[in-house]
Parts: sequence; structure tokens; C-alpha cells
Amino acid sequence: MSVIQKIRDKYAVVIVVVICVAIVSFLLQDAFFGRNSIMRRSTTVGKVNGEELDITQYQQMIQDAEAAARQQSPTGNLNEQVQQYAREQAWNQFVSEQIMTAQYDKLGIQVTENELVDQFSGKEPNPIVVQQFTDRKTGQFDRAALQQALSSVGQDQTGRMRTALKQMESYIIRSRMQEKYISLIKGGVYYPKWLAEAQIKDNSQFASVSYVSAPYASIADSTIKVTDSELNTYINNHKANFKTEEGRRVDYISFNALPSSQDTANALKVLLDAKDELDTTGLANIENFVKRNSDIPYFDGFVAKSALMVPQKDTIASLPVGTVFGPYFDNNLIVFAKMMDRKTLPDSVKVRHILIATANPQTGAGLPDSIAKIRIDSIEAAVKGGADFKALAAQLSDDPGSKDNGGEYDVTPSSSFVTEFKDFALDGKTGEMKVVKTQFGYHLIQIMSQKNFGPAVKVAYLGKPVEASKETDSKAYAAANEFAAQNHDAKTFEKSVQEKGLNKRIADNLRPMDFVIPGVGQARELVRWAYEAKKGDVSNVFTFEDKYVVAVLTGIRAEGTASLDEVRPQVEALVKKQKKAEQLIAKLNSPTSLEAAAAAVKQPQLKAENVNFATPFVENIGFEPRVVGAIFNKAWGVGKVTAPIEGNAGVFVVKVDGFTPNTQAVDPLSMATQYEQTVKGTLDQGGQLYEVLKKLNKIEDNRAKFF
Repeated sequence: MSVIQKIRDKYAVVIVVVICVAIVSFLLQDAFFGRNSIMRRSTTVGKVNGEELDITQYQQMIQDAEAAARQQSPTGNLNEQVQQYAREQAWNQFVSEQIMTAQYDKLGIQVTENELVDQFSGKEPNPIVVQQFTDRKTGQFDRAALQQALSSVGQDQTGRMRTALKQMESYIIRSRMQEKYISLIKGGVYYPKWLAEAQIKDNSQFASVSYVSAPYASIADSTIKVTDSELNTYINNHKANFKTEEGRRVDYISFNALPSSQDTANALKVLLDAKDELDTTGLANIENFVKRNSDIPYFDGFVAKSALMVPQKDTIASLPVGTVFGPYFDNNLIVFAKMMDRKTLPDSVKVRHILIATANPQTGAGLPDSIAKIRIDSIEAAVKGGADFKALAAQLSDDPGSKDNGGEYDVTPSSSFVTEFKDFALDGKTGEMKVVKTQFGYHLIQIMSQKNFGPAVKVAYLGKPVEASKETDSKAYAAANEFAAQNHDAKTFEKSVQEKGLNKRIADNLRPMDFVIPGVGQARELVRWAYEAKKGDVSNVFTFEDKYVVAVLTGIRAEGTASLDEVRPQVEALVKKQKKAEQLIAKLNSPTSLEAAAAAVKQPQLKAENVNFATPFVENIGFEPRVVGAIFNKAWGVGKVTAPIEGNAGVFVVKVDGFTPNTQAVDPLSMATQYEQTVKGTLDQGGQLYEVLKKLNKIEDNRAKFF
């Protein structure tokens, strides 16, 4: 006990300090590394007035936008351009919702429950509701179908109907809020009568003038010297004209891994070996042969000659049956074409059909084959007996894609209908009706019309790509890697380009969220590097499909006012014009007459007629609003010579010879009304108003840190 007591007495303070340090360490660990720690990487991709968009939410919005785009794509595939559009669409949706919601809340705009119900069930339903529940047969709004859908929402076990209804409600609420907001803005558009009267008075005269023009072009640019200080002063005095967004500029060299002549020869050898088999393969076995040997899928159907989309199509379309043509190049493929068959077929056929589906082994849907055959036969008999084909299709057909339009389809030789269906449509005669069996069941098909009979061909293609070999690819990579290793800064990069005669390309104004660079393609990695590198840095080798790229960062542009380097040519031209104006004004030296002005600058006296204050364009002079303003300045009057006027194309001295009245009568009220309607029309489009609102809100875009 005495030992323990000694420890307590001697080390009590130390123990207390250790405990305190442990507690503080625990708290700091939680603060810096815990779930809500300040050191944890932010998942916020952007903010609007402090309202955050989380990366998870943003990705879901992108997926929704891509899903909508995929439904509109014929193949269901999305290229990089469409994917980038989906990303921008998702971001713009978030920004718009935050900005507009704040506006709605500020103005007290809302859509009540009763109003929403009225949008569905009122006397004048919302246009989106009318569109969704319009009878395709009659073209009329089907209120009964709407009520049935609303009443059956609770019985839908899948939840799809409820989801669709919620989406429709959300769309209606947003559109109604926007309509109310625009209506309020429109209510504030006012053009007072007194202002219209003043404008009419200003435009009530036409002037005839004499003038002397001293063009800026009369002084050579080479005689005007400007300093960087003068140029920067001009930029600072005109900042609004030099606003700029954040951007980067990179210069880059592309080392292309394109197929060599040897690669082409190797591909051709493989193709020639397979071509011998193509010569002897008949129609019955051609599909399997193409699947084994060709990179061009076999199309077991005819294509109208007019729709043939291959190089040298006229030659191929004229081949005798069984003949092989080639080799020829089709993009990066070497191809042989073999004529399998030819016919005279219509290029467009309109048919209508009724499908009675047979049992599907996977889903169990459909009727047993024998029952389906009996049913289709009875339908055929009913049609032949005078029954309405369109009504039977709507009532009995198992094809959801056509039953609502009377079972009609347009068939072409190259369309993707099942073989039996398409063969009857193309080979039958107008008016002919027949029961046709396909993998889907029994179809009663009637040919309604056939148009534009002409040659159609069935062609098998043996195609192989010409690809860069590993050796060719390795050479391109080695060249790129060597270039990157030998050039570590912008100076050596440029020197090597000049010495080796390389083709340097420039990617200017790269934005933080750019994904594609012209000439390179999808190059997100390069863009991200450009925003992390320092000016003058040279990149490592980037790999992009069939090319290797080495880049140097040559420009960094911050958001705000453009630097002199970015706008030097533009600013130099403006400052030189300003200095030329000063020289010309000094030469003119407040002339007392046009004759004195003409003599001072050695320019002729000229005339202009029908100058009106409403139009800043003057005949034979161009866009010169300062000159027009001076002409109608009462301080000068008729017969007096103006002081030198610094214009757009030169310095002018003007004398008004006389005024004539504008006899065109204008009603102030009509003028005000027209102006108000014009402004309201721009509000209906919404674009200009929204851009103004964006400038008034604080928007922070951090997406480039995540993508």
C-alpha cells in the first residue's frame, strides 16, 4: 500500500496530464478523421447560394438523364458527346431548381393541392395530362381513361403507375410555378406614354448632312507605338469588355499508332486465305461462314440498291449472283463482297396485321399453338366476311406496338422484321392477305400498298480490320516516351518540335469539365492534368485509343479579367485606334469650316441623306452612333460645323445642311404596346431572364475535382 501511495503522490500530476492528452487526442482524431471530420474529403460537387449537391445525388441525376437519352437512341448506346451532355443537363437542372425555388419562395409562389387536382380533373386539364390521355383513334382527350387510371393507382402492385403519376405531378407543379413567375415578371413590364412621345419626337426628322471623314486606316499601324503599361491601363478601364471564364491552353504532340504498310499486308493475307472459302460457300452456309471469319455481321435480307451504303455500291450492286468483288477499303476494314441473290422489290410497303401470340417458354405468356391457330383462322374468316380489321386489331392483337394504330407497319427491304413477316410483305401483292407463322405466333397480314419497285440485293461481306500490330504500337509509344523524357519544360518542348519538324497542335480554352479535345477525342485525363499542372509543365505520355499524346501547359486563365497576354492583339488594335484618333483630332484642331477640316486631313467633303436619330447607321459611313447623336444635338444646329467626333471607323467633322419632317404618323400608345409585347415575348422564351438570375446568384462548380 505504501508503494501505491508513493506512486500516487509522486506521479499524480503526470497521470492527470496523460489522461487529458489522451482525451484531447481522441477528440482531435474524431474531428479530423471521423465521419464529419474537417479532414475528410468533401463529397460536394457544387453549390448554389450555399445549397450543396452531393456526388451521389449528382451521379443519380446523370444516370436519369442518360436513361432518357438512351430511350431516344436507335441503338440504345450513348457516345461520349451524349454522355457529356447528360452531365451538363444534370448540373444545369440542379442550378435551375435552386435558383428558381429561391425566387418562388421569395415571391410566395406555390401550387396548392386543390390547384393540382384541378390540373387533372378540372374543366381545362393541364396540357401534359391532355397529351397523355388523348385517344389515338379520335385525337380527343379521353377523360374516362384519365379517371380510370387515377382510380386504379392503388391497385397497381408494381408501383409503376404511382411513380409515373408522381413524375407527372412534379412536372405540372414546376411548369405552373414557372408560369406564375413569368406572369408576375410580365406584369412589371411597362413603357410609359411620355417616353414613347419623347422617342417619337426624337425620330420626327430626317437630316441631310455634309461631312469630312478622316479614316483611322490613313495612319499606318507601324507608326503607332504602344507600351504594356498603356495596354494594361486600357484593360483596367474597360474590365466589363474583358471578362473571362477559367480556362487552360495546352500545346501537344500526337504520336499516332496507325497501321503500317506491313500491318495492312498482314491483314490482307489473312483475308485472302478466307476469301478462297468465300468463293465456294453457298447461300445455305454463308451465315455461319461470315460469323466465323468476318467483322461485318451477316444480314439475311435484301437491301434496295438506293439504300446500299457501301463504297463502290454501283459496282457491287451490278455483280452477277455468286461473284466476289474486292478487296476494297471501308473505313479501317478491308472487304470482299459476294453477291448472294437479287430481286426486284418495293422500297416501301405498308401492311397491317393482327398477332395471336403463341406460348413463350420463358415467360409462359401466349396461347398453345393449336388454340392460337384456331383463333387466327377465325379472325381471318371474320375479316373476309366484312369485319373491321382496325377494330379487330385494337381488340384482339397481342402486338402492343401496332394495335392502337390498326396494326399498321411500314416495311422496307432493310428493316428488322422477322424473316417470314418481311418476306410476305415484300414478295406478296397489294391487297393480298395471309396467315403467317413466326417465332412470336400467328399473324394475319394484309398488304395495303407497295411503292417504288426496283433492284434489291442480298450481299455477304467478308471484312477484316487493319489494326496496328504490337510492334507498330510499341514504336509509337516509344517515340512518345522518348519525347516526354527529353523535354521537361516549355522551352525544350518547343525547341524539339522545331528541330524534329513535328506537327504541334493547340487545345485552347479548355474548361474544367471538358471531356473531349478536338483531334484527340475523349481526353478527360489530359484536361484534369491541365488543371493540376503549373504553366510550362510537360506531361507524361497519355494513351488515347490509337494515339499517344505529350502535352505542355502553355496558358492558365483565371476567372475574372483577361490578362494582357490573352487579349494583346485585340487591345493593341483598340489602343492604337485611340492614339490615331488623338492624332487626327489634333490635326483637325477645331475647324471653323468643312473646307478647313478637309484641308487639314486631306480628305474630300461628302454628303449623307435621310439620317434619322432612330438608326445609328449612316449611308456610306456605317455604324456610327456618336456621329448620329451629334447630328441631332441641338447645340450644333443647322449650318454649324461640329467639333471632331471620334467614331468607329475614323474621326468625323459634320455639318447639318437641313432637316425634313418624318411624315410617318406613329401612335404613342401603339408604340408602347408593341415595345411591351416585344419584351414579354423574350420573357416567354426564358433564356435571357434565367441568365440574369444566374449572374445574381452565387454558383460554385467543383465537378472537375471528381471527374
